[in-house]
Amino acid sequence: MVPLGRAGMRCCILGATGFIGGQIARAAVERGWRVRAARRDPARTGAIGDLPVEWAWADLRERDSLAAAMQGCDVVFHAAAAYPQDFRHIARAVAEARAEIMRVLDAARAAGVRRVIYTSSLTTLARRFTPGIQPLDERSFYAPGEANSAYYEAKLAMEQIALDARDLEVIITLPTAVFGPGDVKPTTGLVIREAGRGRIPLYFDAVINCVDGRDVAASHLAAAERGRAGERYILGGHNLSLRELLETVDRCQGVRRRRLRLSRRAVRALVHWADALPFVSLPENLRTFEFWGPVSSQKAMQELGHTARPFDETVRDTLAWFAIN
Repeated sequence: MVPLGRAGMRCCILGATGFIGGQIARAAVERGWRVRAARRDPARTGAIGDLPVEWAWADLRERDSLAAAMQGCDVVFHAAAAYPQDFRHIARAVAEARAEIMRVLDAARAAGVRRVIYTSSLTTLARRFTPGIQPLDERSFYAPGEANSAYYEAKLAMEQIALDARDLEVIITLPTAVFGPGDVKPTTGLVIREAGRGRIPLYFDAVINCVDGRDVAASHLAAAERGRAGERYILGGHNLSLRELLETVDRCQGVRRRRLRLSRRAVRALVHWADALPFVSLPENLRTFEFWGPVSSQKAMQELGHTARPFDETVRDTLAWFAIN
């Protein structure tokens, strides 16, 4: 194994123009690492246009371009994996996701890179929420078919292939709901953005684990330095109810907003009727709300030194990123 963690270590980041990939790039530059930032669109710099990185063209559909971007690197961070949203074509999404992760791993082999940090998803350990459920940990695995979700199925398939790559040192990270500055293509970040604009008048009973992207990035570097090959690490932060999350946004803005509580039954009915309509697609994380729940990052804390800053700090910095007072 290449000695990792030294200043000047070279890493390749797939997905460097995205949220998590961009934060990994920023953390690596601050650590003194040499960063090769892979991108498909030469015009895009994401949130890291100010960093002294080496840009490289790479396409997840082209193995040779991936291998070229990885050439000469000590470690690859794969933070650009598939994000399928169409639950009506699950088999196709899974097949495309499997092909994608295999190309990435084959490219690492071709480039002579043995250590790969793969950013997977919390969904690969999800199970249906019940009151009093214990926090999930890395021993949990999502049961295929349970969520009727292309995203859940694709992520699980990709993770299984990555874990089976015994000839490589693959480490899996499982970020929870990631917030913070640098969210160039907001997904979960939309909750804070829209709440800050006063556009979320409703809530329902649900638990979300919230973490700052900067803390997630720091633990990706720690995974490269001392993570155990073949292991999964949950990179989480604070288990909050949806109501607590929204009220944290209010508190950080110094306002009080009244919101109407929806029952879980009402949300379930909304998802059912939306799924039944051929031209309506709810956001995937809302469709699968019944799988939201508390998680534990104890393993990452013990083995990687993972920490999570106060959520108020994350909210304030997220609001500032979106230029919301």
